[in-house]
Amino acid sequence: MKIISWNVNGINSVVNKGLIKFMKETNADIYCFQETKCSKEKVSSFSNHLNGYSNYWFCAEKKGYSGLLVSSKIKPLFVSYGINNKNFDNEGRVLTLEFDNFYLINIYFPNSNHELSRLNFKLDFNNNFLEYCNKLKLKKHLIICGDFNVAHTEIDLKNPKVNINNAGFTIQEREWFTKFLDAGYIDTFRLFNNDPGHYTWWSYRFNARARNIGWRIDYFVADKNIQDKIIKSSILKEVLGSDHCPIFLEVRL
Repeated sequence: MKIISWNVNGINSVVNKGLIKFMKETNADIYCFQETKCSKEKVSSFSNHLNGYSNYWFCAEKKGYSGLLVSSKIKPLFVSYGINNKNFDNEGRVLTLEFDNFYLINIYFPNSNHELSRLNFKLDFNNNFLEYCNKLKLKKHLIICGDFNVAHTEIDLKNPKVNINNAGFTIQEREWFTKFLDAGYIDTFRLFNNDPGHYTWWSYRFNARARNIGWRIDYFVADKNIQDKIIKSSILKEVLGSDHCPIFLEVRL
């Protein structure tokens, strides 16, 4: 099974930049998109472009904000929207698909913002999400993908020293990610590559992408019990269209 995850930073924008062509060329079984910024009134135009995929949208109540989409060749047994917490679910951040022997979660974590004005909100979200995952993990295998809005370690961003305690690299956010992995999960990319210099997001400013001044904040995380079933986990850094690039997982399930 091949799964691609991508924070598209606006689904309509990236469609105009070649998203449908990209999907036809890569031909993954499942695509998970974050930050679609799409209202329910505008989702049909995307769906009409694709044959053979079922599309599951979770739009934020606030127009032009957040939002998720999963396009899947495999029909899920059940789809859940949110984590049953009204404090978070109106922002369209968690979309869960149940399949025969695993759950797939598409997630867009909150940004703690430049002045850390949403740090407490994010940490509260994180802890509620971990509880949600741990309950699902008792039933079936679990694969989680999306924009976590945190660089976990110093090798996950170009300039760690100057970014200490900036949004996405605070001690609290990084410690939570460690706690998350310690609860029985794996950062699948690090199964195959422990080198620095591999990023998934670059600022639009200062020619950052061309200079590879970036952050790795997009992840495929899985429960440890399927570690031996993971064939490949990689970053598709050459794919343009957003300030993030897609990430790829191949797993035998």
